[in-house]
Amino acid sequence: MNKNKSVPILILLFFIESFWHGDVCAENPELENILNNARKVIIELLQAPDGRVPRDLINRSKAIIVFPSVIRAGMGIGGQYGKGVALRRDPSDRKWGPPAFVTLIGGSFGWQIGVQSSELTLLVMSDVDLRNLFKNRFTIGVDASVAAGPIGREASADTDISLSSGILSYSRVRGLFAGLTVQGAVLQADWDANEAYYGSDVSIIDIFFHKQGQLSPAAVKLAETLNSIVSK
Repeated sequence: MNKNKSVPILILLFFIESFWHGDVCAENPELENILNNARKVIIELLQAPDGRVPRDLINRSKAIIVFPSVIRAGMGIGGQYGKGVALRRDPSDRKWGPPAFVTLIGGSFGWQIGVQSSELTLLVMSDVDLRNLFKNRFTIGVDASVAAGPIGREASADTDISLSSGILSYSRVRGLFAGLTVQGAVLQADWDANEAYYGSDVSIIDIFFHKQGQLSPAAVKLAETLNSIVSK
C-alpha cells in the first residue's frame, strides 16, 4: 500500500473507532447490546421479506460472525469499523458455543463522502479458516476466500458456492441486502472486550474452542436462537 495513502486511512479509522465507543470496562452495557443486537440480526436474516438467508447454509457453517453495525465513513478515502461476536458450532454435538468478541477494520480507495451503518454477517464454511481466525491479523480475502452469500427461498443450499468459499458474506442497509466491501478488511479478537466480559483467567481459545466462560442472559439467548435453527 502506498504510504501516502495509508496514513490518512489510519487517521480516519482512528476517528471512526473513537466515535464508536469509549474504553471497555467490566459490566459495560455495550457488550450486552452487541449480543442482543447480534441475535436480532440473525432473526432478521431468516425472516427478511426481500430475500432470506438459506437456513441450510447456516446449518452447514462452522462458525458465524455477526456485526450488528459496521460504520463506514468517507472523506475522499474510505474506512470501516465494527464490533461484533463470533460463535463456533461444536462438530460433536452441533451446538453453538459461547460468543467471542471481535472487531473488523478496513479501508478503501475511490471518492467517498459521508457516514453509513450496515449490518454484516459472515458464515465461516471451513475448519481451516477457523484455525487462523485468532492470529494477529486475519485478513478477509487473503487468509480466507470470501464471496457474497446467496439469498432467497430459491437459493439452493447445496450450491458449490458454500464449498468453494471460505466465508460467505451478508450485509444489510436499512433492511435491504446491499454491498459492503469486506475484501481486505482485517478481522481480529477484541481482547479488551473478552477480558471485560469473561475475566482475565479465560483465554479466547478456551472460549471459542472449549466452550468455557460464564454467559449472561443475552449470550444464552443468542446461542439458543442459533441452536433452534439447527434443530429445525
